[in-house]
Amino acid sequence: MGTLDRVFHLSENKTDVKTEVMAGITTFMTMAYILAVNPDILSASGMDKGAVFTATCLASLIATVLMALLSNYPFVLSAGMGLNAYFAYTVVGGMGYSWQMALAAVFVEGLIFIALSLTNVREAIFNSIPMPLKRAVSAGIGLFIAFIGLQNCKLVVDSSTLVTVYSFSSNAETFRTEGITVLLAIIGVLITAILMVKKVKGGILWGILITWLLGIACELTGLYIPNAEMGFYSVMPDFSSGISIPSVMPTLGQMDFSAVFSLDFFVVIFAFLFVDMFDTLGTLIGVASKADMLDEQGRLPRIRGALLADAVGTSAGAALGTSTITTFVESASGVAEGGRTGLTGLVSAALFGLSLFLSPIFLAIPSFATAPALIIVGFLMVSSILKVDFDNLFDAIPAYIAMIAMPFMYSISEGIAMGVISYVVINLFGGAERRKTISPVMYILAVLFVLKYVLL
Repeated sequence: MGTLDRVFHLSENKTDVKTEVMAGITTFMTMAYILAVNPDILSASGMDKGAVFTATCLASLIATVLMALLSNYPFVLSAGMGLNAYFAYTVVGGMGYSWQMALAAVFVEGLIFIALSLTNVREAIFNSIPMPLKRAVSAGIGLFIAFIGLQNCKLVVDSSTLVTVYSFSSNAETFRTEGITVLLAIIGVLITAILMVKKVKGGILWGILITWLLGIACELTGLYIPNAEMGFYSVMPDFSSGISIPSVMPTLGQMDFSAVFSLDFFVVIFAFLFVDMFDTLGTLIGVASKADMLDEQGRLPRIRGALLADAVGTSAGAALGTSTITTFVESASGVAEGGRTGLTGLVSAALFGLSLFLSPIFLAIPSFATAPALIIVGFLMVSSILKVDFDNLFDAIPAYIAMIAMPFMYSISEGIAMGVISYVVINLFGGAERRKTISPVMYILAVLFVLKYVLL
């Protein structure tokens, strides 16, 4: 432990190797779904699914190792959800760009990010956001990932009322395909909750594994019947094709810069930049706040290294053949397990590397097994809102708006935008003392956010 303690300052952060390893495994398990989802989404743009899988693994490994070494934080990175959908369905599908051009936009966005990270711009933005908003961002992310968990396991589904609870009675004919997975997810939430209440170490990870094993038992006994057409696959690892790493060559270095100076292309780059920047900042604020990593002024020490890792990861990911790499909110699950240093990230990075060889195992972990983890972690993160002074309406109302905007608008960055705009406007009319709480950067951000809604 001596060397690891010196490199990652384990004792100083009140943690140990065992805790960090468990946290790293937990974080990876909660976000392993990206290795199945990202190739599926990007393949809609015409990209090779196997190549995207390999690119996602490698880019996640590179970016997470950089995060661990440059910042010593337990944050794990991979291809951002939402950004991959924007890549495939809007830039390629809607605007008509090739996926090669879309990769070029992501690459350029990453380079701009690197430049901003080496200066004080991104750091200044992070530090300018008032502490109540940072607490709200943490709570908002908690609600957001809980909502993602509820959707992933189909407990919450689309309806005429936008969302509703899954109906077992009206879906009785598909119970052994769909219904049983919803039931397993509910059982998984209860199992994970009991493990947390009992303070079992690694409770979230054990919750995932137990729920997955229950799914395997249901499939073996015929209680669960996979149906690929409905999107329900076998939960058994498939080694029929042997162990091999899909080639990355179909996407490696395939960027097309021919349209890089056009106005439309600038809009695409700006959209990637905007969403990535504020999703990353939001995630860093939220997860760091939950782990009590922020200092007395609400600042995150060594943030420059964290932002740089994110930026380099994005450009490296584009060169390999995947959409924007960003810090994952699922990092909160590792933090909840006690992860406090870069060793957590290195363990997750190693598992991304391992998944190249053992892809059948990792791709077999179903969403109904990881959903309970997201729901429980959501609960852990929502608690940060208790630190906001609700008697101070100047702080409380913007915090509330930021918090609820994230799940309802399905976007971390939109939540930040709403929080910043409302904070500036409300405090602007609160008298001279309240106006002093608004930093110049907050004014600039508020104007930019308003312009975004007007122009984009």
